[in-house]
Amino acid sequence: MSPNSKKLRVAVIGVGSLGRHHVRIYSRMSDVELVGVADTNLARAEEIASTNHTHAFDDYEKLFGRVDAVSLAVPTVDHGPIGIRLLQEGIDVLVEKPIADTMEQADGLIEAARIHQRVLQVGHVERFNPAVTAARKILKGPKFFEVHRLSLFTPRSLDVDVVLDLMIHDLDIVLSFVGAEVADIRAVGLPILTPRVDIANVRLEFTNGCVANLTASRVSTEKVRKLRFFQPNDYVSIDYTRQEMLVLHLARSEDGEAKIDGRSVTGPPEEPLKLELESFVQTVRDRSVPVVTGEEGRRALKVASDIAQKINEHSRIALKST
Repeated sequence: MSPNSKKLRVAVIGVGSLGRHHVRIYSRMSDVELVGVADTNLARAEEIASTNHTHAFDDYEKLFGRVDAVSLAVPTVDHGPIGIRLLQEGIDVLVEKPIADTMEQADGLIEAARIHQRVLQVGHVERFNPAVTAARKILKGPKFFEVHRLSLFTPRSLDVDVVLDLMIHDLDIVLSFVGAEVADIRAVGLPILTPRVDIANVRLEFTNGCVANLTASRVSTEKVRKLRFFQPNDYVSIDYTRQEMLVLHLARSEDGEAKIDGRSVTGPPEEPLKLELESFVQTVRDRSVPVVTGEEGRRALKVASDIAQKINEHSRIALKST
């Protein structure tokens, strides 16, 4: 951190559809100095920099020596090479999800953060959704999940399939809620509008007996982001978009009669990305453990990679049978 300033010096590398929101939020933080933005598309970087009163760079290495921490929002294939280079330069990194495009690159990021004693946080933004935070407080051994994440088609994040693009958000939440290892995966998926899988359905079975069914689509006619789970005496529904948690609880009256108590939990609307970046900044200042560590990002990537393998296996079998 700059010895002459209490402000944390930050930058954003990659200012596409998501990175520009990182820039917007950092530019409004009173305890942060937004040093600049970097993008291989200099015209885009200059546009975003001008709007947010900062500087534009066409090469992220020009930020070396000028920043303490960065948000890395480049294409997934570049997460590993650029992230490792930043960590080696002593820069703390918030890397957007997924942590990397291969397990080897994920391991490289984690190892670089360990060796150089840098913060590595993974941008699983739904961890900061107020509804998820509320649900975490009442967890007591969930047994079954039903998850749907459906989106309209947009020409973004097409460098990865729908599992790494959308489903990985819910994989991370389910893995963090269950707290057990995945024992079995069944998965199917299809490419619809792109060469990659655009819609997928997955069934996960965990070593503790929990089961999770997840569906993700980026070719839907509607936008749905919901997670439901059942645990002893409770049905819990999370609406990510509305930031609402509904709980139906089986209770018994004094005479032993069963009844259902229902309550909905909502609070003032919060932007999860803003909460995530505030958490990252505080983690960098405190040198504490991030909410989503590199190891947790790797865990979500590993399950997503195993799902992709199962989808490929299913597709090969289907082709042979035709």
